[in-house]
Amino acid sequence: MPAVAAKKIDCVGLFCPVPILRTRDALRRLAVGELLEVTADDPAAPADMQSWTARTGHALVEVEKHGPVFRFVVRKTR
Repeated sequence: MPAVAAKKIDCVGLFCPVPILRTRDALRRLAVGELLEVTADDPAAPADMQSWTARTGHALVEVEKHGPVFRFVVRKTR
């Protein structure tokens, strides 16, 4: 069962670094522990999201791919 996000952002059609910047900005408006769902079709998005969450300490909870679109769920940890 997919995680239910407090907020969803659509980054389809946007390329690095825009999906990461929008993820960062959206997480700033969430409470610690809340989930953010991000959709993106940039082929580099999975590597970018894994690297960014590892660097910032946020948790990458889910990664799915539906055709060309990736779905990420990030938990705000701090």
